[in-house]
Amino acid sequence: MTDTATTTKTEAPRSQWADVWDQFRTHRGAMIGAAFFVFICLLVTFGPMLWTLEPNYIDIRAKNQGPSMAHPFGTDQLGRDTFAQVLAGGRVSLLVGVTAMLLALFLGTLVGVVAGYFKRLDSPLMRLTDLFLALPILPLLLVIIMLFRDTLRAAFGPETGIFILVVSVIGITSWMHTARIVRGDVLSLKEQEFVLAARSIGTPSRRMILRHILPNVMSPIMVSATLGIATAIITESAISFLGLGFPSDFPTWGRLLSDSTNFMTLNPERVIWPGLAISLTVLSVNYIGDGLRDALDPRIRGR
Repeated sequence: MTDTATTTKTEAPRSQWADVWDQFRTHRGAMIGAAFFVFICLLVTFGPMLWTLEPNYIDIRAKNQGPSMAHPFGTDQLGRDTFAQVLAGGRVSLLVGVTAMLLALFLGTLVGVVAGYFKRLDSPLMRLTDLFLALPILPLLLVIIMLFRDTLRAAFGPETGIFILVVSVIGITSWMHTARIVRGDVLSLKEQEFVLAARSIGTPSRRMILRHILPNVMSPIMVSATLGIATAIITESAISFLGLGFPSDFPTWGRLLSDSTNFMTLNPERVIWPGLAISLTVLSVNYIGDGLRDALDPRIRGR
């Protein structure tokens, strides 16, 4: 009898993120949304290197023109190229969205983890969260901007001052939903066996939160991050549309919409392009968040 001993190669265990990616790929809307969002980010980042027209270059002889080879999106009332302005406005709008999202995510995660882990701080922090949720956000944003924009403009300049103000205001008024979601997950995690075991051996609270709690609440945080970008872009667009955001010579998608409303009958495409950019970007981010929610849910992953 011959020796038929065979060596079986043991496959390396798959990581959790490989399973997440496999599930994310099955979500067609999320993949399309991710591809479009990456395309928009690359376009607004590297597009000005290929399309060299300055967004604020004034050519009064070419004012209010429709789409052409020289100006694919047409021109505005001062002869500025609309395509160059959409590219420049996209950089600002996306930067505001990402920065405000990071600020809101930091505040929401901090409040949620502290409220969920420390019982004595739970009630005060949740009542503070309820207070912020009860505030009328848009009127509050407008009042804060009107009160502080001149001070920040004088301190940091017209563009940087307004950027700091808009990002701070959006981030400070957008953290509440993240805090409530994170708090609920932390309350559930506190009763898990590994947390109880770590606590029984005297693990300090700071190490417990950083090593055991935070890594296990990353799933809702990542979903909140994608949705927070969309919320921040829409909020910034609304503020700029009302004329209280960035200066008129500093294009954002919301500012372009605001400037185009008086010329809708003459050049309706001037409203279409920035509006379409906002709508498609927000829609793509929402689809990414939907795909991440399904991929990070262990009850769905693997089906």
